[in-house]
Amino acid sequence: MIFRVFPGRDLALLFDIMAVNPIVGPVTAARAADGKTLYDFAMVTDFAELCLDFDQTIHSPKNYFLPYREQTCAFTVHGQTWQEENTPPDPALVLFGMHACDINALNKLDKVLTAAPYPDLAYQFRRRQMFIIGHACQPTPACFCRSMGADYVRHGCDLFLTPMGDDYFVEIMTSRAFHILENLHVREPRPQELRHFEALANERQSLFTTRVETADLTKILDLEFDSSVWKVWGERCLSCGTCAQVCPTCYCYGIEEQVDMDLSGAAKIRQLYSCNLLDFAQVAGGHNFRPESRTRLKYRYYHKHRGFVEAFEEALCVGCGRCGTNCLADITVPAVIASVRQGEVEDERTG
Repeated sequence: MIFRVFPGRDLALLFDIMAVNPIVGPVTAARAADGKTLYDFAMVTDFAELCLDFDQTIHSPKNYFLPYREQTCAFTVHGQTWQEENTPPDPALVLFGMHACDINALNKLDKVLTAAPYPDLAYQFRRRQMFIIGHACQPTPACFCRSMGADYVRHGCDLFLTPMGDDYFVEIMTSRAFHILENLHVREPRPQELRHFEALANERQSLFTTRVETADLTKILDLEFDSSVWKVWGERCLSCGTCAQVCPTCYCYGIEEQVDMDLSGAAKIRQLYSCNLLDFAQVAGGHNFRPESRTRLKYRYYHKHRGFVEAFEEALCVGCGRCGTNCLADITVPAVIASVRQGEVEDERTG
């Protein structure tokens, strides 16, 4: 990894250089009822639209790699012959301002969707095309990414920026990023700037207030598979799927086949799904292997914190806290895991 420093005023220049491709970045999306600003990722055409000091976006940028709904194939019939319709490739995008947790979420998805025996070619193509610029953040009360080892970036992006007074400290992770920065006023960091960067990192670590103990979590989950706490959480869960919608690492999907009434054509549609939805485990004939919400919720946690660990030696959770922040039933990962460890649920809603 190569470290460099450039003046803060050059950030707009970097944006203009990258604007040869469409840019996606954090913008102000709306205002909550309490007046809080809500952010989300969207196409950006003007540097002034970027909100790089955002705390958390509603959705993760995963949507630009793994869309909620997309057509995987289609064909038309002409007499006795049929012809496949070619879907134009997605344009190469620039993701400007991703936080460390969201970059690490993509690294986890890579293990399943690019490095697996049956890779997702569409995801693989988008991932290869993207240019990712990461940006440092300040943890929110809901963040527990430090507990999940996702609060810093080792790989998975091209550049990672940390504001440092009037300058930016840059971690360069790819050769293409190195050459792009040649257009800016970059220089090697001075010794005092390296110490300042380390001090900022240590200060940021001290700001994490929410923690999840993960050291022996797989063993605890095995021991507490039949714990009564799953019934309590299951009775709370609305089975709405909101958690999966905002999660940066959920990748379960369903396939829908659409056939024209006159049989002149057909298409296959892939749509992201949620293991919390009622019919997720329903098979042909109507049998449902997970008819109860508590079972579905439990297996969601076991996939994130047990099954994925067994397969890839890391959890499928980055601790961004979006699922708990957006849950209509106030179900959070730290609370669920703490209750499994303690064997009881503390109802924070009633004080």
